[in-house]
Amino acid sequence: MKTQATGAIAAAKAGMDEKTARKYVKAGKLPSELKVEHTWRTRPDPFETHWEQVREKLADNPGLEAKTLFEDLQRRFPDTFSDGQLRTLQRRVKRWRALEGPAKETFFPQLHRPGELAQSDFTHMGKLGITIAKQPFDHLIYHFVLTYSNWETGSICYSESFESLSEGLQAALWELGGVPQAHQTDRLTAAVHNALHQQEFTQRYQALLRHYGLSGRKTQAGSPNENGDVEQSNHRLKRAVRQALLLRGSFDFESIAEYRGFLRELFARLNRGRRERLWEEQRMLHPLPHRRLESCTRLEVTVSRASTIRVSNNTYSVESRLIGESLHVALFADHLDLYYAQKRVETLPRLRGKCRHLINYRHVIDQLQRKPGAFENYRYREEMFPGSCFRLAYDELKERHTPQVAAREYLKILALAAKESEAAVAAALRELCGRQPITAQAVENLIHVEPIASPVAEIGVAAVDLASYDRLLSMEAMAYAI
Repeated sequence: MKTQATGAIAAAKAGMDEKTARKYVKAGKLPSELKVEHTWRTRPDPFETHWEQVREKLADNPGLEAKTLFEDLQRRFPDTFSDGQLRTLQRRVKRWRALEGPAKETFFPQLHRPGELAQSDFTHMGKLGITIAKQPFDHLIYHFVLTYSNWETGSICYSESFESLSEGLQAALWELGGVPQAHQTDRLTAAVHNALHQQEFTQRYQALLRHYGLSGRKTQAGSPNENGDVEQSNHRLKRAVRQALLLRGSFDFESIAEYRGFLRELFARLNRGRRERLWEEQRMLHPLPHRRLESCTRLEVTVSRASTIRVSNNTYSVESRLIGESLHVALFADHLDLYYAQKRVETLPRLRGKCRHLINYRHVIDQLQRKPGAFENYRYREEMFPGSCFRLAYDELKERHTPQVAAREYLKILALAAKESEAAVAAALRELCGRQPITAQAVENLIHVEPIASPVAEIGVAAVDLASYDRLLSMEAMAYAI
């Protein structure tokens, strides 16, 4: 039989007042059973009269926002609704969506198995503000992730080209030391055909998959969540890179090689906590092939009469002696090698984007000197000014001479830069600008002046007194004797 003392103790243990405890005992119900459902309103609903109209609009167009519906009501019923009532309508629309609205997209967590699937993607790193030698470094990272262990790696690239995909994927597989069963990407144009094409993947991507014994997978159109592991890893990687750069105290690197080493160390740190699951994956991986597949595209182009070639919708200049000849091009992710008669004649950096050009004045200067009249309206004339001092020199020449004479004299100066030294010619132009008339002869005189040898300072070194060493040795011997 319960006593007053035991009831008071029970109420204290439950953290409630003794009178409240007696109320629950008398009712014979739990507190949750006594709670009354809140069905009444504390104030009138200002939208009760017009709710059916709002509801019909939502049913016809579920994408309508509450603010849009509210502004529509204010237009149709002036002086009826104040701006402060927007939140009330938003709550009511939110409740309608939850109880009567259309079904929402559902995401289904997937079961990952060791060694089964790898995902990869390109992620843009430009917003981090990384610089190389104080110059902005706009680039991407090809990001590779194993879905079971979340082991990840990546490589620097400059576009979402097939060459970048091939080089990045192969580098990741050889670093991993094995091949998973399948590789999944989003709908990269470098790997995946559009929906109207008979083949699912491009011919080059299929060859890459066959070489490594990989099964190819792709996400559905408009469903990046299907590549969710690598998509989330992209965000985490950018955050980790930013934090590591802040801890480093600088976002600038002396070279791309230094930045590449920084990324390699970062990936090693990120993967340390994944060793056990990675070990499970590695047991299930297929062996690598005997060699890598070439990560370039082979092309054949003809040098135009303008001493240029077109590669991937971009224009590059070459030596004028190659005009009319056919060149073999090996197009890599970041550069292209040019071959003639099975000999490499040029290596050029690969341009990013389309409809761009890379013109080297050294390739065309000889021919421009023969045709100086073509210089003024030359399509790539701006590429003929390798520095601001060259442009200033040309402007000064135009002020002093006719356009034909100015062009002829400037091209002589440019030829000196090509044959002698661009840096020496630039220094000479800076010396001449604003001080005396600029001519090719004046520039040549300055760059051929013998530099004055600096006097060699004679440094005297006093002779060492070896007796001091003898004294030290004798003192050490005395100390040991004691």
